[in-house]
Amino acid sequence: MRNSQNKNQYRMPAEWEKQKSTWIAWPHNKSDWPGLFKQIPSVFSKIICEITKVQKVNLLVRSREEIVTLTAILKKTKVNLKNLRIHVCKTNRVWLRDTAPIFIKKNNKKIICNWNFNAWAKYNDFGYDNKIFECVKKNNNFKLLSPKFKGKKIVLEGGAFDVNGKNTLITTKQCLLGRKQVRNKNFESKDYEYIFNKFLGVKKIIWLDKGIDGDDTNGHVDDIARFVSSNVIFIAHETNKKDTNYKNLKNNIKLIENYNQNKKLNLRLVKIPMPKAKYIYGKRVPASYLNFYIANKIVLLPTFKDKKDKLVLNIFKRYFKNRKIIPIDCSNLIWGFGAVHCMTQQEPL
Repeated sequence: MRNSQNKNQYRMPAEWEKQKSTWIAWPHNKSDWPGLFKQIPSVFSKIICEITKVQKVNLLVRSREEIVTLTAILKKTKVNLKNLRIHVCKTNRVWLRDTAPIFIKKNNKKIICNWNFNAWAKYNDFGYDNKIFECVKKNNNFKLLSPKFKGKKIVLEGGAFDVNGKNTLITTKQCLLGRKQVRNKNFESKDYEYIFNKFLGVKKIIWLDKGIDGDDTNGHVDDIARFVSSNVIFIAHETNKKDTNYKNLKNNIKLIENYNQNKKLNLRLVKIPMPKAKYIYGKRVPASYLNFYIANKIVLLPTFKDKKDKLVLNIFKRYFKNRKIIPIDCSNLIWGFGAVHCMTQQEPL
């Protein structure tokens, strides 16, 4: 299907479009997984192993000394080192979906789009994360775009929106317009719609209401709704009426259905069940199957040792017939309040 967008306009490719590489940062911040950090490197190594089978991985590490220890772990996991490129780049946390620049295109040329980052308006230590774009640009000589609105840099995270590559975007009011964990003070929906159109080539925006309980980003959409093709959306669905997510997720489904009907679109919704509410050390974490990552030939699906893991795996197999679905046990990883999509950032071909 031919893309109807102007070639002279910025466009963010969909995640399923052909990729050149995936950007990942090696875990080091033990405070992100208190009591469970020892289990985290093996999860990252597994993910890197699977991705390097099909494409390149750009891996950020804090120091050259760390490379020695890291390489030993990766060899043990049988990572394809020929597809691995390591960069020394200090980070505060590993969530490159939000901290790394996103890749957009103009005239079929790649550009790194660097939003400002304020650690989800929650944490104070984000100085290194706000400079990751310098490492990405330095190592690849990409053209850099730093979007501004009314003279100010725009705070935005990659996990706050999802695109279909054909001018439609999904996001949440809770994250971008809420009064808690404010990204851009006094911004209205029309301001974001202008920004998404100008810098991502988006013409249609689906505003959902709230994200899921346990999400410390305050409403990221990549836990609740994801495009899997230009007209198919996977949407989180909670069947337990006693769960705190039940009403919010039900409302989100209605919002998309109404938007679809009012705009006379041909979007197809596929309900993805939520895993049973997961708690670690008494605190609820944002376990969701929607935090998957699409790479060349594969889809990395977060699983949680839940009864619904197999059911969801089969749904993914039906809709990704040309990709291998690889389950990634995120039972410990999710203690850092993120899963597979949160820790990856795709670079299109």
